[in-house]
Amino acid sequence: MITAEQLKDIKDRTEALHRYLQIDHKQMEVEEEELRTQAPGFWDDQKAAEAQMKKVKALKRWIDGYNEVKSATDDTEVAFDFYKEEMATEQEVDDYYAKALGLIEDLEMKNMLQGEADSMDAVLKINAGAGGTEAQDWAQMLMRMYQRYAEQHGYKVTISNFQDGEDAGIKTVTMEIQGDMAYGYLKGESGVHRLVRVSPYNAQGKRMTSFASVFVTPLVDDTINVEIEQARISWDTFRSSGAGGQNVNKVESGVRLRYQYKDPYTGEEEEILIENTETRDQPKNKENALRLLRSMLYDKELQHRMAEQAKVEAGKKKIEWGSQIRSYVFDDRRVKDHRTNYQTSDVGGVMDGKLDDFIKAYLMEFAGEE
Repeated sequence: MITAEQLKDIKDRTEALHRYLQIDHKQMEVEEEELRTQAPGFWDDQKAAEAQMKKVKALKRWIDGYNEVKSATDDTEVAFDFYKEEMATEQEVDDYYAKALGLIEDLEMKNMLQGEADSMDAVLKINAGAGGTEAQDWAQMLMRMYQRYAEQHGYKVTISNFQDGEDAGIKTVTMEIQGDMAYGYLKGESGVHRLVRVSPYNAQGKRMTSFASVFVTPLVDDTINVEIEQARISWDTFRSSGAGGQNVNKVESGVRLRYQYKDPYTGEEEEILIENTETRDQPKNKENALRLLRSMLYDKELQHRMAEQAKVEAGKKKIEWGSQIRSYVFDDRRVKDHRTNYQTSDVGGVMDGKLDDFIKAYLMEFAGEE
């Protein structure tokens, strides 16, 4: 049974969220922005109209989220009073409290995602490290982990590029993950992920260590202006591999985009390589590849701004072998994040997509510094 202090705590936190989120101000904003959608000729400029509707929807999400928290807190208070009058059981009060506390913690965490890109969808790319079959199998396990995470949170996953491993697993995969705050929640997954286990691919049953890298960037839409120099683009086409029916290996529908990127701040040059095999329609794949390029260029600009403002967390490690952000040790039943020191023994749950505690620990430690 909860105490009066616990009830006071969730009431105080609910009031604090009302202030931090500026709910009254957001409600006025919604009214003003909705008036703009009723103007004559609003849909004449579809791009601008979609941006305006997206803005209204984003404001409403915050208001709806707060209203849900307020309702759950009020229900808990009523149940607490009913218990004192013997009209509710201890279990009923505790159930109301647990629901309210969960909603409060979720909204508090979402409140930390106020960055320019946090509300965007995400592009998540996984590359197998050195180590052949074992590393490629690990990359596929990570792919499944993120797919399960997305499924549990109602996110839509689209695979825009996929390359099978030589004997098992995958060499690389690029997934577009669409949903509320997808990039904000997943941005902390960027880095090297290390697996330690007794390998099923080793005849001697030895303990093996494998690595895979994960890169997460925001997926920009047409409302974000990103400059692409057409002269720096070159294209190749190739035959898609993997699942795809009768057209596989017969039609060169896969596209490979090469972009000679020059950093406008440092002058350094690098080649950005993007492959897309999402559809059997080559023009559509080209369009998708360009969208991914825009996302990468936007991310580079975003990272520069963060660095200039000295708000990138001090302990952030470069994405390279030997600087793993998280270790998954199957034999010891332990998954540990090396940045936050959060760990769990629920290895199976983590591999089934239960990443919320890792994500929360990362945001609690680093989100305020970004």
